[in-house]
Amino acid sequence: MGKLVSTIFVTLDGVHQAPGGPQEDPSGGFEQGGWSFPYGDDDFGRFITEVFDRAGAFLLGRRTYDIFASYWPKMTDPADPVASRLNALPKYVVSAHLAEPAWQGTTVIGGDLAKEVTALKERTDGELQVHGSGALLRSLLALDLVDTLHLLSFPVVLGAGRRLFAEGAVPTAFTHTGGRVTAAGVSIQSYDLAGRPRYGSYELPEGA
Repeated sequence: MGKLVSTIFVTLDGVHQAPGGPQEDPSGGFEQGGWSFPYGDDDFGRFITEVFDRAGAFLLGRRTYDIFASYWPKMTDPADPVASRLNALPKYVVSAHLAEPAWQGTTVIGGDLAKEVTALKERTDGELQVHGSGALLRSLLALDLVDTLHLLSFPVVLGAGRRLFAEGAVPTAFTHTGGRVTAAGVSIQSYDLAGRPRYGSYELPEGA
């Protein structure tokens, strides 16, 4: 059975919208796309290569799928660690409206998300990877379907854009499993899902 592993980029104020370019996702009037680009150094590239080396299949939200499908099929260098895997490995996109995806190897899933994703994990060798896809990630976390989260925090504050964990997110606890900071200042932290948060108090008990 494969693990469901999410890798997502966020700013210090939690924005995940359009990290890769100005035209990637301008919805809602967002004009600051491409904010991750200045931090793409060798350390960052090594981590991304490590992630894609473990991929067995990909699970994407519709918006991220459309962004990827408009770019990666054009990248045909077999030595490219990202393109070679995205183009060759199975891709699953969660959508109620996409009927005939043009990107080879794509399957559309819908209906009962918990049932379908659980089945995908069971038949995937290696990692079932979610990249970006913030809305889908929140749904998967709420269903306790995520095994590992790679959260890459970039040293920039935007003050606008869609945030990964907005008001109403399901309370979730994580166990920190590793981390590093790139030379450009990107904090790469890995977490395993650990159920719901526990609570306590720093107040001294009566009589102490």
